[in-house]
Amino acid sequence: MALRLIATDLDGTLLDSSTSVTPRARAALDAARAHGIHVVPVTARQPIGLRAIAGDAGFRGWALCSNGAYATHLTDGRMLFAEELPAETIRTLAEALRASIPGLLFASVRDGGEAFVAQEGYAAIAAHSDHKRDPDTMGGVPLDQVLAAPSLKFVIRHPELAPTVLFDTLRSLGLSGFEATLSGAPFVEVMAEGVTKATGLARLSEHLGIHREEVVAFGDALNDVEMLRWAGHGVAMAGASDVVRDAADEVARSNDDDGVARVIERVLREGLPPQG
Repeated sequence: MALRLIATDLDGTLLDSSTSVTPRARAALDAARAHGIHVVPVTARQPIGLRAIAGDAGFRGWALCSNGAYATHLTDGRMLFAEELPAETIRTLAEALRASIPGLLFASVRDGGEAFVAQEGYAAIAAHSDHKRDPDTMGGVPLDQVLAAPSLKFVIRHPELAPTVLFDTLRSLGLSGFEATLSGAPFVEVMAEGVTKATGLARLSEHLGIHREEVVAFGDALNDVEMLRWAGHGVAMAGASDVVRDAADEVARSNDDDGVARVIERVLREGLPPQG
């Protein structure tokens, strides 16, 4: 089948280490669009973080945010879907984790990714790069307010412990009703049950009348694994962990060596590799 959609993660994948879109990457994306191919960012970021680089990448169509929980059109503002984690599930999860790990801090992404509700003390350990938001604008509320409403993405972090420790502890609790993952950011990210980048991409592809065999997907982190497996051709970035590489059909060069651009250039020149 012909290529009809390119789905790309941003941080660690399309963007270089300075979080920029290189001229070669932009040229490859533009060439794909000139061939009538949809180019869709699929990211853990919210629209506020996506808008920061959308102009440089030429993103003007559909985008998937919050690890596939939210689909929005970047030009006309349409929302295709928004899958929220219920407040009751958030509270159960937070209480169980707090009983195991003292000192946790939480935040909730709401209202199509525009609202960021952070627990008191969260902003003090956050950097702008974490959420593409100035920590000075985050404020801080009692934990009950963070847990009181549904969330597109629920954020769990600790001032000292690594996200992998929090993630492993969460998995060991045997709780259900949500999806948890890591994106390379310094926190665990929790979405509604069944929500991954793959499910979001599948829903958007169905809306566009595109089959999975017509999709190439790029990613570098644990939150990309399901998407790489789902796509007709999954591409992991050099330096990705084994679980990410194993989920992909090929491994590209690094994000600092225009890995995404190189694969797009080849696919436009030679076409998609045969299935199987």
